[in-house]
This record gives sequence, structure tokens and C-alpha cells, in this order.
Amino acid sequence: MTHISYSELKNWDFCPFYHKIVYIDKIPAFRGNEYTAFGSAIHEVCEKKLLKEDIDFKDLFVEEFKSRLKVLHEDEVEFNLDRVKEMVPQGIALLPEILPAVKEYFEDYETISTEEMLMVPIEDSTYNFKGYIDAVFKTPDGKHHIVDWKSCSWGWDARRRADRLTTYQLTLYKHYYCKAHNVDPSIVETHFALLKRTAKKNLVEIFRVTSGKKKTQNALKLLNMALYNIEKGRYIKKRTSCTKCIFHRTEHCP
Repeated sequence: MTHISYSELKNWDFCPFYHKIVYIDKIPAFRGNEYTAFGSAIHEVCEKKLLKEDIDFKDLFVEEFKSRLKVLHEDEVEFNLDRVKEMVPQGIALLPEILPAVKEYFEDYETISTEEMLMVPIEDSTYNFKGYIDAVFKTPDGKHHIVDWKSCSWGWDARRRADRLTTYQLTLYKHYYCKAHNVDPSIVETHFALLKRTAKKNLVEIFRVTSGKKKTQNALKLLNMALYNIEKGRYIKKRTSCTKCIFHRTEHCP
């Protein structure tokens, strides 16, 4: 089934030629590091916590973190062992803060789903939009709340919080969640939940991100522009991204 995800769209926006190298030529790019392993392990714990399964969350985090680091090691990806040793207690300190933060922010709520997969047809396209929604809550006022967990160090500055492409993730998730469940967009709100490794306080911070009609139109316009150019095989280099690209001046992108 032909599909595009938010991460693929983000890579296309970074540079269409980079997208070609990674998704068409299948040249491996970023394969992860200790930070992504940490984030994936924390995500797994968040999912289990919200479902309130009777398990030891500390042990789950440690085992999940080890498992993801093992995969990186087998793929010959180098990571900083000293930093890994620092991350373990940081993750353990985060765990007991997650549910209280969710309860304080939403107060009374019901968990509708965790790690919900979207595979929804894109309007006027042969593609589907693929995504995984970390959590959906429903509050007594009838509203649905889409939440995406983001592990980070100390938090996000104002620029990151308002970044167009960063917030488009939630905008697109909301749009296709509503399509998949036939839900009125006016009763769906979107939120990021920052899980901070190195913060001294407020280790979990949840904040709302607006995803109104105009923003949705802009996000869909970018998505359709990407699909149009991908289907036409138009992979123009975005020169402003060259200095940040791992393929710059390599055999893959001379």
C-alpha cells in the first residue's frame, strides 16, 4: 500500500533530493542513536502506563532501552556509553511523573487509544497517510485530545514550539484521525507532551498546539505539493539545506 508519513514529508521538505536518496535510492541515512533509543523506550512505557497494565515500569524502561541499544550495536551504530549511563537514572526519574502530569493537565479523562496507527486515504491521491498517534484522551466535555510524546533534554524554546513543520505533525494527525473516525474537527484538540531528561523540575510538560482550518489547509497544501513532485520524479536540490545534510559532497550527492 503506497503511503507517506509525517517523517517522510519532513525529509522531503528538508530537501527533495535528500528524499530521493533515502526513499527512492534506499541509501541509509540516520539509523538512530542513544537519544532515539531513550525516546523509544520512554514511549513504550508511556503506552503501558496509560493502559495501566500491572507491570514494573522501571524494569520495562531499562529492558526496552537495552533492547534498542542492542539493535544499534548490531547495526554498528556508535553511541556514547557514558551518556547512556546518565540516561538510565534520568528515565527512571521521569516515570513516576508521567501519569500525575496527565491527570493534572486533563483532570478527568478517558484513554481512548495508545499508539493508534493511521492509514487513511489522502484526498485526490493514490497515497495513504500513515502515522502513529501516541495517545488519544476524551474529556467529559466530549472533546478528543491527541497527544504526542516528545523526549528532550531540558525542554523546547519558543521558536521550537511555534515551528511550522514541527506543529504540522499534530495538524496532520488530527485531520486524518477525524477522517478515520468521522469525528468533527471542532471537538479535537492537539497537544505535545515534553518528557525532559535533564530538567530540574517539571519533568513532564504538556501544552496545547492550535490546529485550526487555516493551518490544516497549509499542512495539506505542503503534503499535496510533496506528493505531486514525488510522483512526477522531481527531486530538486534545496541548497539551503546542504550544510546540514550528511550526503553533502558525497558520491550520493556530488
